[in-house]
Amino acid sequence: MKTLNAVFSTRAMRRRYEVWFLRLGLADNSGAWWFRYLLMNLGRDGCTQQPQGMPVQIWATWFPREGVPRTFIQGFPADSLRLSGRSQSPFHFQIADNEINEQSCRGAIQVDGHSISWDLTYRSSFHVTLSTKGWIGFSRTPQSDAVFSGKIMFDGCTIEGSPLGFGLQGHNCGYRHRKFWTWTHAYFDRGSELPSTFEALQYEMPLGLVFRKGVLWHCGFQYNFTGMKGAVTKSPEEMRWTFVCAARNGSRVHAEISSAGVHTHRLPYLQTDCSGTFEVANNSLASAVIRLDLPGRAVETLSTSSGAVLEVAGV
Repeated sequence: MKTLNAVFSTRAMRRRYEVWFLRLGLADNSGAWWFRYLLMNLGRDGCTQQPQGMPVQIWATWFPREGVPRTFIQGFPADSLRLSGRSQSPFHFQIADNEINEQSCRGAIQVDGHSISWDLTYRSSFHVTLSTKGWIGFSRTPQSDAVFSGKIMFDGCTIEGSPLGFGLQGHNCGYRHRKFWTWTHAYFDRGSELPSTFEALQYEMPLGLVFRKGVLWHCGFQYNFTGMKGAVTKSPEEMRWTFVCAARNGSRVHAEISSAGVHTHRLPYLQTDCSGTFEVANNSLASAVIRLDLPGRAVETLSTSSGAVLEVAGV
């Protein structure tokens, strides 16, 4: 099977974003980090008329337990990019002192007087393709129950550990961003047992259709859910996604993902046609409660107070 991190973009593609990202909640419960390795319109050298339009970008976002999230973005010219070939394995991305591959990543950026660097390795027992629409785009999770080790340095302060944190490593790509989407990923620490994860995604499709899917990884088994009914609420104070999803075998998940306003980060994302930006709200310290009603098992409840991500755009 081809790696889920394999590059889709070519240097000739004029309109396409492709991103490899990590979210890790720190083991000491002090906050969460979000790192993104982004390609934007390599064939037209990004969107150079936009401040956030460089063809290669490295993002670092800090979600402190106490305080307001902050994002730092550094752009690079495409001629210094080292990238594995399309669909080739193993995957490799490198620009200056920033690099990501199948099992590790590192970074070093200087933005607005701030210095952020990281050197991480990760391992996982579960991967999944959440959505794939060919040339239009895809959403993949090569590392769904990721355990991170290594160190992160931010303005002279260093945190390191083995494990350092928990979360996921993802890989998304598209001709354009969707007009709206809601996405969540939750990591549930179950002590001496294997961790469980739950990921769900919904977004607009042509002809008024909506893509919806949820995937549960629990006790070493994968459960896929396509039927999803619920509601998203979004305000300056809180985001919340409450829904029920079901599978043909009778499995059901009742989920509530919520995020307090102080940890919700709102960022402008650039359209791939360079026409402007739109807002994406992300909380990487969200809470999640899911009730599992699975055939042959007693009803279970999984919960985390800050081990989830909730991201909302266009709602």
